[in-house]
Order: sequence, then C-alpha cells, then structure tokens
Amino acid sequence: MSLNRVNSFKDSLVMVSFMNICLGGTFYPLHNGHKLLLRKAFQVAGPTGSVFIGVTSASMAKKKKGIASFESRKQSIERFLVEENVISRAIIQSISDKFGPTLKGDFDAIVVSPETRPTAKEINTKRKDLGKKPLQIIVIPFVLSEDGKPISSSRIRRKEINENGTILKHE
Repeated sequence: MSLNRVNSFKDSLVMVSFMNICLGGTFYPLHNGHKLLLRKAFQVAGPTGSVFIGVTSASMAKKKKGIASFESRKQSIERFLVEENVISRAIIQSISDKFGPTLKGDFDAIVVSPETRPTAKEINTKRKDLGKKPLQIIVIPFVLSEDGKPISSSRIRRKEINENGTILKHE
C-alpha cells in the first residue's frame, strides 16, 4: 500500500466519542417503544460508551396497578439487552424518584419519549442550579400501534394492544 493511500485511509477514519447516556422508566411491560428507547441510547453512547438504565423502584411502581416486581422488570430488560449484544455496556439500577442519579451524575445525554421530555428539561434546570453541564436531550418518536396511537404500557395493561402494538380482539 502506498504512503498516500495509508494517509488517505487515516484521514477517513471517524473518531467515535465515548458517551455516558441515561434513561429511566417503569419498563412494564417491556414493549416496542421501550426497545426503541434502549436501542437509541446504545446507538448514541457509541461502541465504547455506557448506558445507565434507571428502573422505578417497587415503592415508586406501587402507584400504578398491575406492575411486576423490580427484579422481574430488570430481568426483562437484561434479556433484551443480551439479544441486542449490549448488556456489557449497561448499568441497570433501581431509582426511587423521577431524577435518579441524573442531577449529580456524570452523564452526557438523556434519551426520552415525547411524554417524558418535560422531566428531562426539569433535570437540566436542576443540573444548571447545581453547576453541572446540561444533558443533551434526545427525544425519540412515539412508536405507533396498528390504530395509529402510541404504544403505551397502560394500553397494554388494559389489554387494548400487545407489546408490538397489535390490536387485541375483544369478544
């Protein structure tokens, strides 16, 4: 290989940045919207970055009816991350409020849905008050079900749709 070709190759290499990404939720049942959120977080983190996944604690989840245990929800996320081959870059922990470690943690970005964007903005306001740099807010679109409405855990728990957004027939 000529020296010119080597230099050309070196110039075309893209430097991948290491990013610490965070996201959080109840994650029950784990559905296509959650999966898109998780995939986006790992995509943004890059191949050497890490993703903190805050899963609502049992006490926080009690406010909603029919929620599985923290351990069960964590295991569901872990199974998905194993399938995606990204489990080694994940940190999954219980959070006891909507902020988790985002106010003081060393994160670069937060991945949210349109529904949770206001919380991300609130996090940045509080981080600024604490003298921390704001998080880049990455908003993924809602994943829509067959009826054109967003897939949501509450709709799944009401048995309107399944985790993939398929409308369930009621007889």
